[in-house]
Amino acid sequence: MLDAIGLKSEEDLIAYLPSDVRFDKRLAIDDGKSEYEIVDYFRARSAETAVGYASFLGAGVYNHYRPVVVETVVSRGEFLTAYTPYQPEISQGTLTSIFEFQTMVCQLTGMEVANASMYDGSSAVPEAAMMAVRITRRDKVLVARTVHPEYRQVLQTYTQHQGIPLEEIGYDKKGRLDLDDLRKKLNEDVAAIIVQTPNFFGLLEQLGEMKRLVAAKGALLVVVFTEAAALGIIEPPRDADVVVGELQSFAISPSYGGPYVGIIATLEKYIRQIPGRLVGETTDAAGHRAFCLTLATREQHIRREKATSNICTNQALLALMATVFMTLYGKEGLRELAVQNLSKAHYLAGKLPLRFDAPFFNEFVITANGRSPEEINSKLLEQKIIGGLPLGRFYPELTNCMLLCATEMNKRSDMDAVASAFKN
Repeated sequence: MLDAIGLKSEEDLIAYLPSDVRFDKRLAIDDGKSEYEIVDYFRARSAETAVGYASFLGAGVYNHYRPVVVETVVSRGEFLTAYTPYQPEISQGTLTSIFEFQTMVCQLTGMEVANASMYDGSSAVPEAAMMAVRITRRDKVLVARTVHPEYRQVLQTYTQHQGIPLEEIGYDKKGRLDLDDLRKKLNEDVAAIIVQTPNFFGLLEQLGEMKRLVAAKGALLVVVFTEAAALGIIEPPRDADVVVGELQSFAISPSYGGPYVGIIATLEKYIRQIPGRLVGETTDAAGHRAFCLTLATREQHIRREKATSNICTNQALLALMATVFMTLYGKEGLRELAVQNLSKAHYLAGKLPLRFDAPFFNEFVITANGRSPEEINSKLLEQKIIGGLPLGRFYPELTNCMLLCATEMNKRSDMDAVASAFKN
């Protein structure tokens, strides 16, 4: 190639660049390693991690059991390497699994339609906000301060560049959305109110009363969840106009924060405004049941200026994990899982000073009683226990508080150790 273009060396290719922007030193990386040296390296790093530690950390990412068969199914080449199923004649397996995913999400949430998954719960929230703006033709959004703080940060990033005013609603003494504050801020300019249940403090919100207030002003109610296991026991959020959330709890490893799988579900009358992809049922040329992408052409996902959303390559493999999980557990299994989480969380909470007095699922806020949450977590780590989330990072008024989570993975002995750490 150099001969063809009349140059003598690779350096001649960048000779036109100023010397101060050219790097002519050796990169600060080690020499290549053999395979067994690499294996040894990663074994050593693995020994430094918290493998075998008990965890009481929740806050949007939860430690649940992952059935082995999930990995067996999603590791099959037909799923693992599959691309977006634009061609239904060769993608019926993938399309069928996505259709089942949509169906199960509707059953979980009480909604009428669901899409073929989102990136994660945090990006699904602003997608729902923009969807509400399109439906109502209004431009203001209210969001509860009890919605996951990082979800609110992502929402802020989206809305500030969409020209959508965003205002927060405070929480009351019980740790739930302040209905009086909602009444003050809710007017005919509001497109939607976004609320989470169980909220970031683990508490169940009063959706019925919110729906009455929001509907009276012609706005939409967007309900968020981060702990999908709660849907095995609590009433589905049927009062919502749009439901968004995260299915990480359903067999998706914490994985240092991702990738995860978000969901968005809504009423059928809003189906044309739902972002992402939809798989619908049809028949093939022989009259047999078949599936295909529906109500949106491929161009919608390519031509950004025409798209309902710029969500493109979705989390289909992660959605399949959640689908296999829901299939394995079934209706009764999900309920039993939820009951276990509820029981263990309430056992632990009964030994600790609660900050809020309201119904909760498997997360709750406790007061550190004069000691810092960070100090308590440090003592717990000495016992190979990962403590909760110090809330001062997101809520300055709760500096002495910690968010704890208990799931089916937590043993009674570890819960007793956490309680002992607070007492001592």
